Amino acid sequence: MIIEKLTALITEALKTLNYPLEDVNIIESNRKDLCDYQYDGAFRLAKTLHTSPNDIGQKIVDNLPPNNLLQKCECLPPGFINFTLSDTAINDELRYMMNSPKYGIKMPEPKTMVIDYGGPNIAKPLHVGHLRSAIVGESIKRILKYYNHHVISDVHFGDIGLQMGQVIYGLKQENRQIEDIDLALLERIYPDISAKCKEDEQLKETCANITKELQDGNPEYRAYWQKICEVSSADIKNLYRFIDVDFDYWYGESDAYQYIDDLTKFLNSQNLLETSEGALVIDANLSSATELPPLLYQKSNKAYLYGTTDLATIYQRMQDFHPDNILYLTDARQGLHFTQVFNVCQKSGLTPHTQLEHLTFGTVNGADGKPYKTRSGSAPKLTDLFAEVKETFTNIRETNQEMSTEDIAIITNAIIKFADLQNNREKDYIFDIAKFSEVVGKTGPYILYTSLRINKILQESQLVPSKLTNNIYNEVDRNLRLQLLKLANYLNNAYTYRMPSYIANYLYDLCVLLNAFYQTNHINNLEDINNKEDWLYILQLSNNIIRDMLNLLVIQIPSKM
Repeated sequence: MIIEKLTALITEALKTLNYPLEDVNIIESNRKDLCDYQYDGAFRLAKTLHTSPNDIGQKIVDNLPPNNLLQKCECLPPGFINFTLSDTAINDELRYMMNSPKYGIKMPEPKTMVIDYGGPNIAKPLHVGHLRSAIVGESIKRILKYYNHHVISDVHFGDIGLQMGQVIYGLKQENRQIEDIDLALLERIYPDISAKCKEDEQLKETCANITKELQDGNPEYRAYWQKICEVSSADIKNLYRFIDVDFDYWYGESDAYQYIDDLTKFLNSQNLLETSEGALVIDANLSSATELPPLLYQKSNKAYLYGTTDLATIYQRMQDFHPDNILYLTDARQGLHFTQVFNVCQKSGLTPHTQLEHLTFGTVNGADGKPYKTRSGSAPKLTDLFAEVKETFTNIRETNQEMSTEDIAIITNAIIKFADLQNNREKDYIFDIAKFSEVVGKTGPYILYTSLRINKILQESQLVPSKLTNNIYNEVDRNLRLQLLKLANYLNNAYTYRMPSYIANYLYDLCVLLNAFYQTNHINNLEDINNKEDWLYILQLSNNIIRDMLNLLVIQIPSKM
């Protein structure tokens, strides 16, 4: 790749000069009028060599090995080295990308990775707050798979917590039989009893006791629970299917219970379990330098908690999958919990060779900067959000009546997903349906429109591009080609930092340049066959990249807009 080749040139010059070797960092230039790439290592070397950065930079330029990579290389005061690529180098790289698997991007050694995302609670309807975990998690999973890792995904339902005791209590209060349970009933009972528990500590304790008896195997409660899980999980799976999110395993907290006894024996063998006021706890500090609260392993009433089931789930994953990495994607507010769990894993030796990663995300907010609400003032269910986005898009676009239901669903998905994934996942963001539904600006529809436009040009050309000359015809053409060369850098960052936003932002920049390209260069009217084939080649490569990157962002391409 270009940056690797530039790095090799600088490294060779440093060796020739007997300068200290450093981690050479080549960056994209933000001054396209000056150069394509820059190197600022002369400033760091100046501190060691006690001379001016400009003198060092000039010596490096003078000692670069002979190459066909650069059209121009110069050192400008106070010491920046600027690189301008040759047309031949640009086109050689584009040919390599077109003809190599995954655009010639260097792949790491394959690993086995478990990714835990989604995490909805059974018996609660999915709402906008569940969106980020599903979308960002699915995208990260696809990126990891793109890098040839064996990735195992698990939704990890919250299926046996306090909400189950609350729902069972509500069902019994209304004399509801198991056959009465349906989605509408669950969506009414849970919020009602949950609200009452916040006002009534005794009721909350009653529901907690039902939950404990359920965990202990009470047959009546288990029968209710199984039906609740059946009804609720079917709805959740249907919603996930609509947004193209899927899992290898649909496990829940309850599946970890069969491992708790063995886990307890293991932790006792490490002398980690301590008794505190009748409860079992684990010191979660790795050293005296930290003051984390203990992890509550078992309550005084013998009930298990979230931390227990997370440890038991890790125990299960280590036995079943032997992963190199286990990744969790959750709300940032769970940071303390996962620090405790990961520290216990390290102290106990439960995950001796496994890297545990907690990937956090912020909230989806409305225009007021507060968590997103519907017009009625409540956190919208996902079904309501999808309907509102669909309505907004069709109203804005006065949608072509020939558009299929499937295409409208694809565009609705793209609006929601691109709005989310263009943001750093760790940050909150404002969800503006009208803005994100537009076909101009940094939106999903804009990316899809660009893709369809390119497809149309390629189809109408009646020419399959098979070769690329070393010509570059104008500045707009060159800017597009340089953007294509940047793919590896952005994709590698998305992989390394588990940040799909790198891909989304790369795609937007690429589409801006593509729109400028086909508005400036009228391809199908060209008589110069070499020029025409060159440009179709560039469009074909661009089209391939958009398709593959959209797939990593969990976005399909409609047949028309």
